[in-house]
Amino acid sequence: MSGNIELLNTSLAAAKAEDRAALIAYLPAGFPTVDGGIEAVKAVIAGGADVVEIGLPHSDPVLDGPVIQTADDIALRGGVRIADVMRTVREAYEATGVPILVMTYWNPIDRYGVERFTAELAEAGGAGCILPDLPVQESALWREHADKHGLATVFVVAPSSQDARLATITAAGSGFVYAASLMGVTGTRASVGAQAQELVGRTRATTDLPVCVGLGVSNAGQAAEVAGFADGVIVGSAFVKAMLDAPDEAAGLDAVRSLAGELAQGVRKR
Repeated sequence: MSGNIELLNTSLAAAKAEDRAALIAYLPAGFPTVDGGIEAVKAVIAGGADVVEIGLPHSDPVLDGPVIQTADDIALRGGVRIADVMRTVREAYEATGVPILVMTYWNPIDRYGVERFTAELAEAGGAGCILPDLPVQESALWREHADKHGLATVFVVAPSSQDARLATITAAGSGFVYAASLMGVTGTRASVGAQAQELVGRTRATTDLPVCVGLGVSNAGQAAEVAGFADGVIVGSAFVKAMLDAPDEAAGLDAVRSLAGELAQGVRKR
């Protein structure tokens, strides 16, 4: 079975055709439980998310800040496994028809097996993977199997990336480019900053792929700001924090659905 890279491409193109940025939501699998995580994904899509990233919880993240680390710890203590990540992708995709990606560090894939991981993700209806710590020069094996199974390979670029490096990264990627708005880890911030706009401009000079910005966006105003210069607005910590702060799971689902609605309005007001 082929993965859903074309669905991802079509969804991002549809947002562009509407003269707006896409809203991309991130939630970790297994948080607060596997079933609860699946319902949370459905809730952000119901609120207006165009694309969803499912985080594969990791005990030693390099990009994730304290909010997502807390959720990952809950998921890992709950016994989440890669099979649960695949189930989350499958059930969310089958229920909504929205493109679902997995965001994961390389070590779990390497241990699981690249062919096995890509085949299972495609079979589950996944659209691809975001791989924040896989160097492009070491990605040939992954890209071979991802291409074979119809999966996008999304790489992360940062404000520190030199122009030649940006060109190397974007030439190897597919689906979209994840532009980290600032140096540091994920988390909500008071402002997203001018660095992000400059990085988007430099990245666009190297590729026709959509450039989507993450790290720091937490409200409709920031979403509108980023939507003014990016093809997609990626929001993660704000959704996770809404779930963490809720008194119970039902309230958490209401909170993320509502936040997705506000952010979806934001990306339309750029």
